[in-house]
Amino acid sequence: MASSVPGGGSLHSMHRILFATLLSVATPVLSGQKVVVRGTDQNVLPAIVDSNSPVLWRDGRFHIYTSAGTPMVSIGDSQYGPFETRQVGLDTEDHFPMWIESVWPDEDGKVFAWYHHERIGVCPGSELTAPRIGALVSTDGGKSFRDLGIVLDSGEIVNCSAQNGYFAGGHGDFSVIPDREGQFLYFFFGVYDGDAPSQGVAVARMAIEDRFLPVGAVRKFFRGAWQESGLGGRATPIFSAQVGWEQRDTDSFWGPSLHWNTHLKSYVMLLNRSCCRPGWPQEGIYISFNANLADPVGWKDPERLLESGSWYPQVIGAGPLETEATVGREARLYLWGSSDLELVFLKDGEAESAEPEIPAVSIFTSSRNGSAGTPVSSRFSRRFTVRPGSVSKPLPSFEALGK
Repeated sequence: MASSVPGGGSLHSMHRILFATLLSVATPVLSGQKVVVRGTDQNVLPAIVDSNSPVLWRDGRFHIYTSAGTPMVSIGDSQYGPFETRQVGLDTEDHFPMWIESVWPDEDGKVFAWYHHERIGVCPGSELTAPRIGALVSTDGGKSFRDLGIVLDSGEIVNCSAQNGYFAGGHGDFSVIPDREGQFLYFFFGVYDGDAPSQGVAVARMAIEDRFLPVGAVRKFFRGAWQESGLGGRATPIFSAQVGWEQRDTDSFWGPSLHWNTHLKSYVMLLNRSCCRPGWPQEGIYISFNANLADPVGWKDPERLLESGSWYPQVIGAGPLETEATVGREARLYLWGSSDLELVFLKDGEAESAEPEIPAVSIFTSSRNGSAGTPVSSRFSRRFTVRPGSVSKPLPSFEALGK
């Protein structure tokens, strides 16, 4: 969620979770593959992070886009900097405030990007907004962009009595990722209006050939088909809200961050979960997997990777020219722009290191629709508490083991 508080500043600074409890989680992914979470030295992304922060490699240099209502681009040799940061040039401010959340380099050198825009004043006398998703294109390597217009929006009337404190409806907090065949761009986004089963995390797609004229070209997934318009059409969530966003005690996944994992040959989705108190609290960070973007029902039940934690989980790959959208065996895990954790993705039967003999603990799992499931036992698991950003030396590793 990207928004600002009355009088300036970020809502996120008001609700930052100071402590995160880390635990292992069973991830039944493609026949028992594993995800290892391990501590490492801290690294902090440049500028203010208030959303997903996409990465672009250009002329051998690392570019990362961060936003807090105004998009910035920081350029360095790697994710560790040092960085030169500048404001992104835009041909219009019609869709400000704006958060760039995904980028994609075209073969001909153009750079496409997609943004979260929050409409101001939709509820007079209230700070509630209603986000929409738009598209951009750059012809100078991502330094400046031309606005191509809004491509994803809700058809619901704004609900100015919504009690989540942020949104009166809309679509936002998203990721865009291409399929491996080069046919479609897929949008995974939050739905913040309609009845509760219609809210949650949904998906839409657009033919890559329509990227220059995207308005009206995006189709939402609804009832098993890509049949609804991106502008006002209905959507069937892949992960439905259990308690709607109009309630004070919302229970829903939101803010998907996706990458293609070259080691697992699978798409990986990280999710926030808000539950079940006022103020958009962070219940945990979740992970899901799917080998085929064209099969929205193929996503595995989200499993909790971190308990509590900060907003905006995303990875940046550790390998050469890897990004937040293409990752190999190892990656940095960032929460709200700060990382003191790494993820290691392992194939079935692949060993990361010797497993310590640690007693099993009870861990949280979730059902497909996001409701609390039955606790299960995990071997060799460890639970400890760490203040985000405080890790100065590697912590003991712990694994997410298949059931």
